[in-house]
Amino acid sequence: MNKKQAFNPYLPSWEYIPDGEPYVFGDRVYIYGSHDFWNGYVFCMGDYVCWSAPIDDLGNWRYEGIIYPRNEDPMNKDGHMCLYAPDVTVGPDGRYYLYYVLDKVGVMSVAVCDKPAGKYEFYGYVHYPDGTRLGERDGDEPQFDPGVITEGDKTYMYSGFCPKEDKSRSGSMVVTLDKDMLTVITEPQLIIPGICYSSNTQYEGHAFFEASSIRKVKDKYYFIYSSEVMHELCYAFSDNPLNGFKYGGVLVSNSDLHIDTYKPAEMPTNRGANNHGSIIEICGEWYIFYHRHTNGTWFSRQGCAEKLTLNANGRFNQAEITSCGLNGGPLKGRGEYPAYIACNIFGKEPEIYIGDLNAPRIMQDGKDGDEEIGYIYNIKEGTNIGFKYFDCKGITKVSITTRGYGGGAFAVKTAWDGEELGEIQIENSNVWKKYTANIMIPDGVHSIWFTFKGTGNPTLGSFTLE
Repeated sequence: MNKKQAFNPYLPSWEYIPDGEPYVFGDRVYIYGSHDFWNGYVFCMGDYVCWSAPIDDLGNWRYEGIIYPRNEDPMNKDGHMCLYAPDVTVGPDGRYYLYYVLDKVGVMSVAVCDKPAGKYEFYGYVHYPDGTRLGERDGDEPQFDPGVITEGDKTYMYSGFCPKEDKSRSGSMVVTLDKDMLTVITEPQLIIPGICYSSNTQYEGHAFFEASSIRKVKDKYYFIYSSEVMHELCYAFSDNPLNGFKYGGVLVSNSDLHIDTYKPAEMPTNRGANNHGSIIEICGEWYIFYHRHTNGTWFSRQGCAEKLTLNANGRFNQAEITSCGLNGGPLKGRGEYPAYIACNIFGKEPEIYIGDLNAPRIMQDGKDGDEEIGYIYNIKEGTNIGFKYFDCKGITKVSITTRGYGGGAFAVKTAWDGEELGEIQIENSNVWKKYTANIMIPDGVHSIWFTFKGTGNPTLGSFTLE
């Protein structure tokens, strides 16, 4: 079968589905997440949509459509509230249950469907046996970012949000739900502390912030969460879904901190911010799903994924962020590639977090929903742009397409701090224009880096290896 290559982000460049919870149902992997807009002004402005791909062809994603509109919830008939990050589990009755929180209330809503990507219908609110909704009883903490897993007739639901200096939020809490998928049958219990309560614990420096997610790997429960620094997804593991979790480490950072394979460990090579995702095994390989930020803001996030290594001791190694994520290996070292699959973008002074709108950033033309291909905008003198990885053989020419007002050259390298293999000269142009140089890339698996040397702020649309 002629499979499509898989890139990061794994969905089309005009789609913005962060907070991804991946699940394999049958012979397809489904992604459930919130729904940002291109050039959005707040988080999660869209309805829930679903995408899926064959488990053996992870570059071939299919749009399943809207599975749950924001005004389906009885509390949100006028649509004034956003649908925050959801999670899905299969109940004892074989139906699919979608758990979510609206942005202005602290209770957990549930929708249900007979199919993984059908039209979900509102089902009810998670509540205590007396009917009081979880999150509204005295002493309850507000519900946020559910993570759910069902075993037999019981469902374990994790939730929490712990901003800095808010001592009213303890950490991630877990409850057990009865077979009706709504009724709480165990009291809320803390499993991982937030930053206000993590001092002198195993979680200090990596305390719980948000993004609860739960998976079972063999006989252990793995809890995935976003830590106090936001850009990283961490994990903890236990033999019991209700207690005893031990800190495991960092799974991925959307700033690529802690990775020392191609740079100093604490050097960020991408501007990050919040993060949310989970782990999944697909055809015997483990992956971590997470998201990146575009447009220089918090509100246009895109799903990415990386291959993980699960060691014999049950620990995962942190994944390096790449352009080839779900591909399972390097991309073909020949042909044209869009610039939006860049996994590293940083200037002379690397920054951990987004926020500087004068910095280079990934953008698109048009409005949200327009199927416009993304590109890298506002490139400056000294900007480094990295694409990883490519299996190169016999490459003697490199081309780029650019537009915008900038003059100078893009140096081509196989490491951000490596030897320049050649330069591609560019000039001002208000339309996309292609430039080519005779540049030899050594045979083998390499990253491809471009460093701009010049004036103005050109835009990079694509590059070609031939």
